Order: sequence, then C-alpha cells, then structure tokens
Amino acid sequence: MADYTIEEKDGFSVVGIGTELKSNYTDFAGLNKEKTDFWQAVSQDGRLEALKAIAINDYIFAVNEAINNKMMHYAGVMTEAKGPEEARIIQFPKGEYLVVKGEGNTSDELANKLSGLAFGQALPDAKSYAYVGGPNTTVEMKRQNGFIYGEMWIPVVRK
Repeated sequence: MADYTIEEKDGFSVVGIGTELKSNYTDFAGLNKEKTDFWQAVSQDGRLEALKAIAINDYIFAVNEAINNKMMHYAGVMTEAKGPEEARIIQFPKGEYLVVKGEGNTSDELANKLSGLAFGQALPDAKSYAYVGGPNTTVEMKRQNGFIYGEMWIPVVRK
C-alpha cells in the first residue's frame, strides 16, 4: 500500500509546453514512451531551460490534463512571467490534493513510480476521496545524492 497524505493547497498556476499523447489511456508502455520522447526533445532543444530561466522556484512539473477530448502532457514551471508563445497556463484549483512522495534515479523513473503508486494504490485506498479530473502533476523538487525527490499531486474531492 502506498503512503500518501491529503493536503490542502492554494490554487496555483504552471506555465507549460505540451504535447498531445496519442496512445490509449490504458497503454502505459506507449504513454511512457511518448512522455520520455517529449522530455528528451524539450531538454535537448532548450525549451526546458527557457522555462527554468523564468521559474520562481526549482520545481519542475510534469502535468497531465485532458482538454477537448485530448490527453495532454506538459513540462512546466511556476512563474509570474508570460512564458514562451507556445506555452499554456495550467490552472490548479484550491482544494484538497492526494500527495504521494518518492524518489528515483531519473525523472522518468520518479514519474512512473509516483504515478503507479498514486493511481494504482493510493487513490483506490483513499475510499473517502475521488479524483474527478482536472490536471494532475508530478513535481520534481530536488536532486540530492544522485536521486531525484518529488511528489505527485492529484486534486480530489470528498465522496
């Protein structure tokens, strides 16, 4: 069983650069490959560094959101700046969030581990809460001793 907490968070915004995920939502291998390819591209072409340059903290957000019947995935940061032209402002509502903490050797490993724990164990265990959609995110918070530490934040409502 995954360790998780339910935390009250103020509403916040993330400025992100995104891609549409084409794999079926149950095709975890396909989705993970698409996300990995996307992160490699934004890391290599300088778009991630451009986002980091306008960030108000060191957090890197990997956001998942369904928009207009499309599954979108974003690389983002918290910022008060406008961001690049292709960027989108993703609004996270004030409210309760299911939070799962973890660590990984790579960003991919951290995101996959946290997503699996959050959606596969923590949400089913949190019987008084439900995820009703909206953006969810994996947040890379720090790198230390060769590990990446972070959390998964999923907005939830009481049943």
